[in-house]
Amino acid sequence: MTVKDSSEKIVIQDKTKDIFAEIRCIVCGNRDKSRFNKKYFKENCIVVECQNCSFHFIPPYFRKAIDYTAYKSDEAGKEVAKADVWLKIQRNLLRYRLIRKYKKAGNLFDIGCGFGHFLLTGKQLGYNVTGVEMSRANLEYIRNNLDIDVMGKNFLDVKEDKKYDIMTLWDVLEHIDDADKIIAKVSVMLKPNGYIFIQVPQIDSFFARTLKDKWWEMGLDHVNYFSHKTIKLLFEKYGIEVVRIKSSLEIKNVFLYVILPRLRRRKKPLHTWTVSDRQQEFNKITAKPLWYRKLLVLGHNIIYKTLSFMRIGDEMIVVGVKK
Repeated sequence: MTVKDSSEKIVIQDKTKDIFAEIRCIVCGNRDKSRFNKKYFKENCIVVECQNCSFHFIPPYFRKAIDYTAYKSDEAGKEVAKADVWLKIQRNLLRYRLIRKYKKAGNLFDIGCGFGHFLLTGKQLGYNVTGVEMSRANLEYIRNNLDIDVMGKNFLDVKEDKKYDIMTLWDVLEHIDDADKIIAKVSVMLKPNGYIFIQVPQIDSFFARTLKDKWWEMGLDHVNYFSHKTIKLLFEKYGIEVVRIKSSLEIKNVFLYVILPRLRRRKKPLHTWTVSDRQQEFNKITAKPLWYRKLLVLGHNIIYKTLSFMRIGDEMIVVGVKK
């Protein structure tokens, strides 16, 4: 059990508990408890830094208490499924503009497909797409509405008998405790000169450095916080060379998780907002005429590209190639 002291830091009430129990750095393999620093303090967890390689993550002690109920609720899933598909395709076209600079065609495997709109966009562009997704609600939506073949299992249980030109993980790697095992498997499944594209929260980003432990990306559901240095070290460990890193800001998430709740706080207290609530509000905005949505996309893309060029963001997109 934990409480906050006057300095807002986590205090462990039960002194017999070892918050560094079973600790392991997935980047350099460090297991020496004395080689980790308590770096950032949240109300329900601590983010530590490995002294050997500077990788930041939440120790297993806190991760065991995680509750993904609201994060993956059926109600939230239904609201996401109602969202405007055209708008989702426009957002994913930005990702494919980057991908097509390296691979204009080929077999693409997406890990953690969500509701599958990234794969749908790729299919429309001529890629041979498939992927893996563990959420039952997401799988049903993809199969029933998008007609795309997606496996319903843990990626680590997927057979390694097929090789791919492109493998992608959009906002996935930060949720996985053994993220090194994921990258190791990706390396096996990629063809020589095949590419991996990922997006993850960036601990050395503009917003992370500015906001520190008040950064909205930092919390119990995100275990890993990579920097330019540590993502390169992890990729290189498994024979993948990083060829590009670009700043990324998920404007929709900033609006839904930071701006909107504050605009509506008189009607609904900040701490009571759920994923479903946020998605409902977003759906109201996007249920506008096509001309309105096109203006929304144009404005979004101008802001996104400008901030990315200026290296202002909260996440990073990493491009790696298997050597």
